[in-house]
This record gives sequence, structure tokens and C-alpha cells, in this order.
Amino acid sequence: MRFLVGGYTADMEGTAEGIGLLAAGDADSTTGGVLSWRGTLASAPSPSWAAKHPTLDVVYATLEGSGAVQAFQERGPDQWEALGQPTPVGAAPCHILAGRERLFVACWGDGQVVQLELDTDGGIRGSATADAASDPYAGFDQEPRVSHAHQSIVVSPGVVATTDMGFDLVRFWQTGSRAPRLVQEVTLPRGSGPRHGILHPSGHLYIVAELSCELFVLAPDDTGTWHLVGGTPLGTGTLDGDTAAELARSADATLLYAGVRGSNTIAVMRVTGDGETVSPLALVEAGVDWPRHHLVVGDGLLVAGQRSSDVAVLPFDARGIPGRARTRTEVPSPTCLLRLP
Repeated sequence: MRFLVGGYTADMEGTAEGIGLLAAGDADSTTGGVLSWRGTLASAPSPSWAAKHPTLDVVYATLEGSGAVQAFQERGPDQWEALGQPTPVGAAPCHILAGRERLFVACWGDGQVVQLELDTDGGIRGSATADAASDPYAGFDQEPRVSHAHQSIVVSPGVVATTDMGFDLVRFWQTGSRAPRLVQEVTLPRGSGPRHGILHPSGHLYIVAELSCELFVLAPDDTGTWHLVGGTPLGTGTLDGDTAAELARSADATLLYAGVRGSNTIAVMRVTGDGETVSPLALVEAGVDWPRHHLVVGDGLLVAGQRSSDVAVLPFDARGIPGRARTRTEVPSPTCLLRLP
């Protein structure tokens, strides 16, 4: 089992040197095999997010401090090389959604959502910037707020949702043409800061709010129009100043796991009904400092500690709740974990 690791390099006050490799000996278990850091595979400035092409041995990384996206191709076992030159996109790109023919890039710094077209070999050949967002709460603040796009999520064939943490928006786009077409926006409570989301098999879209530490539930009606249908705090144990990060779900889709930075915890949420109801179940230690990203892998949760420079393995109990860290592996300033096939 192999994981590519994105991280912050010196240009963003980190200690990583590029995209690295984390490996475990057991193919199907995290707790049964010891994770080991294999070093840097490809040098790059602050590749904070990585996404793999669905069919090609190509990985795309956001060079967050450089405002660009770089493609990398695997030339041999654990041998990755840059494919083409970095492609400028916008300020502080922080997430990539990779499809067969195009990429969606979310830029935290200036709120841009950028679509990148791909060649047949996976190389980047063109770009188009989507329509900029407008603040639905304009006039509430003396100072204008700034748009902060943060993630893209496929919600149905040809439709992608993007979060805007600065404007408290979830925006829906029709894809398939040279530039994405905005079809709808859903406004979340002012100051909530929607960051990341995940689609449930029921069709509900769960959005974790970074600033308010809440989880929101969105659902489409019979016409395909999306609505806010529910929400809940991540738990009573979160602290003032905490910020939520990643959101993942269990293999059976009955539990959600949200990382909380500051108190350094994982909020476990229960999904009930047809997916429309979520409620706090537990708040457990993340085992790292500043849990930036996490993955559900087999019988455990892998948690990347950006500030503690390590990855912890939290084994699940019989209920699916993560326990105390069983192992910690030193990894320089990790911000993203990408499991390879």
C-alpha cells in the first residue's frame, strides 16, 4: 500500500521538499502493517494537494505558494517526473478535482475556480476561469469580504459543486464545455466558512464548515435544484478558535469523520434516515498537531499532522470510532494523503 504525500516546503514555512512517499507492507490494512517514510519522490514548491488521473499514471499537484498546478508522471516504480511546465491558475490553489479530460482547481487566495483541459497523455493544455462569486452578505460588514474557493466535488454526471469559504457559498457548475457554467448557488449561514464536502450514496452532500465547526446537509429536489436541508455542530467539545479541515466517511457510509484543528480532534458524526440526518457521536484525539487531512483506509484512520510533521494511525473500534494513535510516522509538514492503486 502506497500513499503520495503533499506538504509545505520552505516557501510556506514547512519542512517538506516536494511530493513524498509513505508505504505500508500490508495491502489491505493500516494497523497490520507499519507505515514508513520513503522520502521525496519529486521536488516541488509546496505541493499542498495531490489528485490522480482516473486512468493514467499521472498526478496533479497544487503549488500553493506559486499559484500554479504541476502534472507529474510515473516513469517507473516510485519514479515520478514533471510532465510539462507548471500552469498558472490563481492565488493559493489548494484543491484539485481530476477527471479524464479536465481538472477543476480551487484557489483559496483569490476565490478563482479554474478548469484545466488535458491532453490524451494527461498533460495540461489549456485553462478557463469560471465566473467569480459575489458575496450574498455584502453590506453586513464594513470591510468587503474576500472570496476563498476551497474544494470541488462531483455531485452528479456533468455537475460539480465548489465551496467558497470566504462568501459562505456552495456553487454548482455544469461541466463538459470549454468553461464551466454556473447553474445554482446555495448560501450557508454567514461566517460559517464551508471548506470541504463529501457526497453520500443517498445523494446528500455533506459540507464541513471550517470557521463555525458545523456540518451542513444539502440535497436536490425532484427538479435537481439543491437546498440546505439540515445541519449540526461537530460536537460540544470543540473550542473557541478551532477550525475544521477534512471530511471523510466510513466504508458503509454510516459515519462521517471531520478533522478539527486547534483542539486537534476528530469529530465522529452519525448518519441516519435516508442520509438527511447527521448528529454528533464522539470527539476523539487526532493523535497529531493540526490535523490537516485524513483518510479512511481499511481498519483505521490515517491522520496527517501538519504542525507535528507526522502521520498517525487511529484504529477503529467495533463501532467505527477511532481510538488512540497506534503508530506515528515522521513525515515533513504533511498536508495531503493520496492513496495509490
